[in-house]
Amino acid sequence: MPHPAGRLMLLDSASLYFRAFHGVPDSVTAPDGTPVNAVRGFLDSIAFLVTTWGPTRLVACWDDDWRPAFRVEALPSYKAHRVAPDGGEDAPDLLLPQVDVIVDVLAALGITRVGAPGYEADDVMATLATRCTAASGDPVDVVTGDRDLFQLVDDAAGVRVLYCGKGVRKADAVTQTWLQGKYGVGTGQGYADMAVLRGDPSDGLPGVSGIGEKTAAALVTRYGTLAALVAAAHDDASGLSPGQRSKLLAAQDYLAAAPVVVQTARDVPLDDLDDALPAAPADLDRLGELVHRWGLQSSVERVLTALVHARS
Repeated sequence: MPHPAGRLMLLDSASLYFRAFHGVPDSVTAPDGTPVNAVRGFLDSIAFLVTTWGPTRLVACWDDDWRPAFRVEALPSYKAHRVAPDGGEDAPDLLLPQVDVIVDVLAALGITRVGAPGYEADDVMATLATRCTAASGDPVDVVTGDRDLFQLVDDAAGVRVLYCGKGVRKADAVTQTWLQGKYGVGTGQGYADMAVLRGDPSDGLPGVSGIGEKTAAALVTRYGTLAALVAAAHDDASGLSPGQRSKLLAAQDYLAAAPVVVQTARDVPLDDLDDALPAAPADLDRLGELVHRWGLQSSVERVLTALVHARS
């Protein structure tokens, strides 16, 4: 299929390597028997995504801080249930060493990887997408299994989400039309406001008690913004039912704090990046060492073939 020139692809790296870890059996190992299922799955995902969606620019976005202080300060329950005894993120023991291998392989391949202290990958992706559309108008694909990033969808700006909820090979191309059909909200911001109301137990967001997804979508559609809905809850003549007003007023402290957690930052301080697909590995000798050490030949070859195809 034809692809627009200059398409930028942003990878939610943790989403992809967690998905790879759980989707590829840990019987996939290096020559010494060490599991490399997440590494192999992650690399195969990149190869498939580049071949299928045809970006000319690619950035692997990183969680330098998976639970930023500014979000925890706003809502202490944010991801609290995922904190390990040592204070880090609770993650499978067999996965953590593989993340270091992924970092090394990306560097040797020459694929740009970027994070920012105090911010999540979501914030990095939001910032890069905003910069790209403002500077060049090039279209942007955000690859993730996290619905929170639906807030970035903007048809006019050319930003869509490739949602991998059913796997990378079955990714949905999420546009405003898709959001309207699936959730009944037709903008990325509308989705974010709905998500605040609905809540998200996986991130420690309780939502507004008694308001589910359909009601949340209907309220956002009716009132336009979360701020307007909160104002309506304080107005006897707003048209909200007494039950809805009561639920919203009972949750007003949460509704004041949650947008800080849900909204992505779009002004993360990032240096300028060379995000072009690499024409050749950045360090061929190092790449060879990694391929030999970890048994990655077939996966790395698939990535290299995809990169050559995308640049041709």
